[in-house]
Amino acid sequence: MLYAVIKAIVKFFLSIAFNLHYEGRKNIPKGTAVIYVSNHRTNADPPLAGCATPGKHAFMAKEELFENKLFGGLIRFLGAFPVSRGKGDTSVIDKSVEALENGRSLMIFPEGTRSKDGKVQKGHTGAALIAARSGKQIIPVGIVFGEKLKFRTKVKVIYGTPINPADYCEICDTPNPRQLVKLKNRYMADIKALVEGEPEKMKGESASDE
Repeated sequence: MLYAVIKAIVKFFLSIAFNLHYEGRKNIPKGTAVIYVSNHRTNADPPLAGCATPGKHAFMAKEELFENKLFGGLIRFLGAFPVSRGKGDTSVIDKSVEALENGRSLMIFPEGTRSKDGKVQKGHTGAALIAARSGKQIIPVGIVFGEKLKFRTKVKVIYGTPINPADYCEICDTPNPRQLVKLKNRYMADIKALVEGEPEKMKGESASDE
C-alpha cells in the first residue's frame, strides 16, 4: 500500500512539473512482471516511465547513490539495487531475474548512458539476456520531449508492442549470443521507432492520455 501511495504522489508531482501524456498502456500485459526497455535522456526517466505502469518495479542504480543512507534506503524501498559500473558485475543479471520472479517489473535503459542529442544510441544485450533467462516479455518505451526538460515541457511516454523472448532464443541459462543480438536489435529498433516517430507530431497536435 505504501509503495502504491508513493508512486501516486510521484506521478502527481510529475504531472505538475511537466505537460505529461501517456500512450500505449493497453500494450502492457496485466498480472505479470515485464521488462521495460527505454531510451535514456535524463535522471527523471525512471519515474517518468514507471509511475504510470502497474505493480511494483525494480531498477539498477549506480552504487554511489546508496552511500547516503537515507536516500539509499528510499530508492532501495522503491526497488533499486546497486550496480558496480565498469567492474564486470555479473550478479546484476541474477538480481534482475530474481526481482522478476518476485513479481517486480524491471526498468532498463539499454543504451547504458544518457543521450546528449536525444537520438537513440546503440544498445546493449543485458536486457535480452535477462529476458531469455526469465522468460518475461519486453515492453519497448519511448520518452519524447524537446531539446531540454524544463518546467511544463510537453513529455510523451509511449509503450510499444510486447516482445516475446521465446521468439528469438531458447529460455535457458546460456542463450546463444547471436540470438541475444537479434533480440537486442529488435527492441532497440522498436524504441527508435517510438522516439523518432513522435517529435514532429508533438509540435502541432495534443496527445490524448489513454
